[in-house]
Formats: sequence, structure tokens, C-alpha cells
Amino acid sequence: MNPSFSDAPRHADFLGHPKGVYVCFFTEMWERFSFYGMKALLLLYLTKYHLFSDTGGLNLLGAYGGLVYCLPVLGGLLADRWLGMRKAVVFGGVLLVLGHLGMAVEGEQARKVGDTIVRDDAALLVFYGSLALIIMGVGFLKPNISVIVGKLYAEDDPRRDSGFSLFYAGINLGAMLASLVCGVLGETYGWKYGFGAAGIGMLAGLAMFLWGQKYLHGMAEPPSPERLRERVAGMPREWAIYLATLLGLLPIAGLMWATGNDAFTLSIGVDLTLAQLLMLAVLAVVLAWFTRFVLRDCTPRERGQMLTLMALIFIALLFYTLYEQTYGSWVVFTDRLLTKDFFPSLVLAEGLPFPYFVICTLLLPAAFMLAMRWQSRSPGSRLPTLVFLAAAAVTLLMVVGMVVLQPQTAGSLTFISGIFILSFAPLFSWLWSWLDRRGRNPGKPLKSVLGLLFGALSFLPLYLAAHGAGDAGTFASVWWLVLAYAVLQVGEICLYPVGLSAVTQLSVPRVASLMMGTWFLATAFSELLAAKLGTLASIEDPGAIAEHSSAWTSAATTYGDYFWSLALGGLACTVLAALALPWLNRGMHGVK
Repeated sequence: MNPSFSDAPRHADFLGHPKGVYVCFFTEMWERFSFYGMKALLLLYLTKYHLFSDTGGLNLLGAYGGLVYCLPVLGGLLADRWLGMRKAVVFGGVLLVLGHLGMAVEGEQARKVGDTIVRDDAALLVFYGSLALIIMGVGFLKPNISVIVGKLYAEDDPRRDSGFSLFYAGINLGAMLASLVCGVLGETYGWKYGFGAAGIGMLAGLAMFLWGQKYLHGMAEPPSPERLRERVAGMPREWAIYLATLLGLLPIAGLMWATGNDAFTLSIGVDLTLAQLLMLAVLAVVLAWFTRFVLRDCTPRERGQMLTLMALIFIALLFYTLYEQTYGSWVVFTDRLLTKDFFPSLVLAEGLPFPYFVICTLLLPAAFMLAMRWQSRSPGSRLPTLVFLAAAAVTLLMVVGMVVLQPQTAGSLTFISGIFILSFAPLFSWLWSWLDRRGRNPGKPLKSVLGLLFGALSFLPLYLAAHGAGDAGTFASVWWLVLAYAVLQVGEICLYPVGLSAVTQLSVPRVASLMMGTWFLATAFSELLAAKLGTLASIEDPGAIAEHSSAWTSAATTYGDYFWSLALGGLACTVLAALALPWLNRGMHGVK
């Protein structure tokens, strides 16, 4: 067995998986609660509060989202060589807490004076600095928490894929609650309340990870603790890393400012901001390193597996270029042309009381901590498991209440993706295990191609909704959005968990965190491409849509044509990926 993987006894498990997986589950749940809570609001906040144009807001959203997933390459490298994954996660968590709390500083609302938009520049400077903190924090936390999950399983453990599916359910539980809580608070009570709730969520995630370190079985410690104590620039290497990171916040904040102000944009057939040029530079460096590594430092088997992994990462890039429309074009389309409530007659006009949101958010992680303490005192008792499952059932019922009774907004409706992931994750986890026992489990390459197929098909319901709204001259039903999310999330549950698992299985062990960072670098470029594509459907005067029938019809046509183009483009990419399946399967070299 590879010594980097856990050989902890099965009696240390909880509900069939290592306890440390649940610690990572809840840590990532809170991190995603903070991240997606902010992301659900970001484009609407920029266009409605600070009066950015659609194009300006999408450029900033794309640059921010791209850098968020670009920096994990650096965070993975530092963890592999010096910090270890535990220290990297804790440091990233601290940065994220500060960044999300800074987002609560909203300043004065922008206003039009003649043809000029007057904005609160001081508040926007805090905003750009907060984005820099979040970008850097995700860079340290995101790749390393995922690698920890892989290390908690033996290399040949058949539970690995289902474990990553469980972990990914935690991601989407956090994303779902974030939309329902932060999306409602931000658009109903004030943007600062939505962003502030995201910051408190990240603080809870950091606390969960610190509490649960004992369940990681030493799998996330620094590779060489003595190297962290070596002196660099007059201080221990560990503190030098932290200081350099803090100094790096300034240029990242500057990149956000330049994007927000359309400064230093390079036009080479397409406009590229400084942030996007930086991502291109990082991509060039990573590809150069990868080429050198597979040619000089890999055996033939390792080379085949690494090339296959890079192909799977590219398929994921294509999928997430489609997926990230959910926080761009899907959000503004929902805001402008769709109804919001599922059962209008059941909605409470005044909304649910604030304690309801608090209890729903805290109940499940609190029950897990209680169950772990109870189980350590009474190892043979089944009551801790029953308590945890009961809390999960109550949380599910409360979420249903939030969905049905609470008035929804365009931002809060992004929760729909989490509903389907939480529904589909156990179903697909069972399905893969059932097929595996019969020797018919599709390999990771085929699952990735299926994911891309469903990603493309998800745009067809929105195409129909847009044309329906244009023909009728009134809002299309929110149920078209539900159908689009259902199809999209089938694709994601096929592609994402097995993709994370493939990184831990196909990577050469000494560069596992770096390859996980490369996986997130692909997501970074999907953010960039998604934002660039989204500008093709920009509506520069959204206020006119509700006031003029011609503007309404024009907007519906613009969105409909855009969604149709993405569906066709996604299907073409799926066909090409399917043709490459024989080569990809050979490159797996027997890895399941």
C-alpha cells in the first residue's frame, strides 16, 4: 500500500467512511457557503448597487472567478513542498474569513448624475481588497482539502469514488444553503447582511477544521517539518511564506481594481484585462512544467496516466465553461425574464423569521460534532448515528420550508443546483457501486464525456423559456430553470467527483497537490471563457426591459439565441471527446 494513504481501522469509520472525510465535508461545506453566498450576489450587487454594466460586471466576475481557481496551483505547490496540507488549509481559512467580512462594507449606493455614474470609490477599494483576500485564501484551502480526502482512503479502496461523491455533496450543501440564506439576506435586507453571513459561515468552517484535525490521522502534516524552521530572509521559512503571501495581496487587489475600472486592457482581437493576462501566463508556466515533467521524470506508465489526466482536466474545462453560466447569464436572465416563486400561493409575504435560517444552517454540523463525541465515549452505541441521521432529516425538511415559504430572488434561486446534487449524489454513488459489482461500471473517461453531454443539453430548457417569454411578452415560468438545473447537475455528478478521484489516482504522488491545483486552474479558465461568452448576451440597459415591449422582445431573443449557440457548441465538443475514448481508456492503465 502507498504509505501516504490511510490504513486506519474500519472501526474508526462513521456511516461507512473515515471520520476525517466528514471533517473535510463540513469544512468544505462552510467554505463553499461563504464562497457561493458571495458569488450568488456578486453580479447582481455590481449591476444593481454599484451600477456596473452587464459587460463590466461579467468581466469582473470572470477575472475574480478565474483567479480564485488559478491560485490553487501556488497553494498546492507550497503545501507539497513545505507547509503540508493542514497548515495550508488553516492559513487559507483565516484569509477567507477576513475577505468575506470585508465584503460587508458596501458603502453608498451608486447614482446617475446626468450621463455620469457616481460610485463610492472608498468602498470599492475595500471591495477589491476583500476579493484579493478571498482569492488568496481559496488558493491555499481548495486544492489541499480535496487531496486530504484522497489520502484518507487506501489506493485500492472501492469506497474512494463514493467518498468523493459524499465530499462533493458537502460542497453543494454549502452552496445550496448559501444561496437560500445569503441570497435572501443580501437582496431583501441589504447587501452587507448577505456578505456578512458568508463571512460568519467561513469562520464556522475554520472552527470545524481545527476541531476535527485529530480525525485526519496525521495525513496532512508538513513533508519535512525541519525545512519550515530553516531561516529565509532572516525568519523561519514558514513565516516567510505567510509574509510573502500577504504582500502578494496588493498586486491581486490592483488587478481587481484594473478590471473594475477597465484599465490597462490589451486588445488583440479580443479584450484582455491584466488579471486575464496573468492567468494566461500561469497556464503557460504550468504547461511548460507539465511537458518537462512527463517527458523527463515519468515512467511510460506514469506518462500515459498523466496525459490521460490532463485530457480529463480539459474535458472538465469545457464542462465548467458551460456550468459557470449559472452565476452569469443564468442569473441575469432569471432576474429579468423568469418568475421567482415555485408555489406563489404558499409563500409568506413577510418571509421566514431569522432564527429559522440560523437553525437550518447550524443543525447538521452541530449534530456531527455531538455524534463524534458521543461515539468516542460509547464506541458500540448506534445512537450517535441515529442522532446524526435525524438531524439530517430535520435539516432537509427545513430546507424544503425555505424553498416553499420564503420569497425567492434571482440570487437565491442558484440554490437549485445544490438540491439536485444532494438528491443525485447518493443515487449515483449507489449506481456506480452496483455497476462495479457487476463489472459494468463505466470508466472515468466515459463518465466525463457523459457529464459534458448533459452540460450541453441543460441549455435547451432555457432556450425554450427565452422564446416563450418573448412570444408571450411576460415572465416565463421558473420551472424551466429547475429543468435546466436538473439536466446540468446530472452532468456535474457524472464528471466532478470522479474527476477529483482521478487526480488522486493518476497523479504521480509527489506532485498530487500540484495536479489538484491544475484541476482548479482548468476551472479558472472556464470562468474566464464563461465571462467572455456571457458578454455576447449583455443587456446594457436592463431597466428598459420592463418598460418597453420592444426591449423585452429583443432581450428574450438575445438570450434565446445565446443559449441555443451554447447547446450546439457543447454537443460538438461532446462528439470530439467521445471519439477520444479508446485512447483515454488505454491511458488509464487499469485504474478504475
